[in-house]
Amino acid sequence: MAGRMVEFPTNGAKTAGYLATPPSGQGPGVLVIQEWWGLVQHIKNVCDRVAAEGFTALAPDMYHGKTAAEPDGAGKLFMALNIGQAEKDLRGAATVLAGHSSTKKLGVVGFCMGGQLALYAATLNPSVGACVNFYGIHPNVKPDYTKLSGPVLGLYAERDGFVTPQVAREVDAAIRAAGKTSEIHIYPGVDHAFFNDERPDAYNRAAAEDAWKRTLTFFRQHLR
Repeated sequence: MAGRMVEFPTNGAKTAGYLATPPSGQGPGVLVIQEWWGLVQHIKNVCDRVAAEGFTALAPDMYHGKTAAEPDGAGKLFMALNIGQAEKDLRGAATVLAGHSSTKKLGVVGFCMGGQLALYAATLNPSVGACVNFYGIHPNVKPDYTKLSGPVLGLYAERDGFVTPQVAREVDAAIRAAGKTSEIHIYPGVDHAFFNDERPDAYNRAAAEDAWKRTLTFFRQHLR
């Protein structure tokens, strides 16, 4: 069942998002955070897939209506991200999702820029009980790992030139040093954005399918 666009309050303003609900009508809530392209169809499809697995999924529009189809435009939107506004958007999204969730604890999953924002959202909202970070990166987003309220699963690519295996290990170590739970998996022979099935230059079906299974298992274990 396809989702729908909704609006929700964000500290006096409004932000749009894509909401997808499971066949049962309600499930554990999961925030889905976009890549640097924006709230494009791929992210909406991910929400629909999450919902088909029994969760309620919400993807906030972090660019407020803007999207990009080529890297130069995406890079400009990525660097222009207002971190203060992003914080408001993520808090507002978590609050509205909680009203649609069958569990008190929410999950968050993000890709590329969204992976870093997923970590950020997990430090902003005590209700977030599980975070999945797909090769997250943003130089201006600095999560305080001591504020995590649940475990983190990091999914990375061996050939990633943006988020190298060394960076992945450093993030894992930093989360552990903050006294929190982290696990990582680095997929051999694949590149950044291997999960995006609309990117034939990067998509790797075997890695994507394994990462999807790990993500669902992680949420089912921790969102109760």
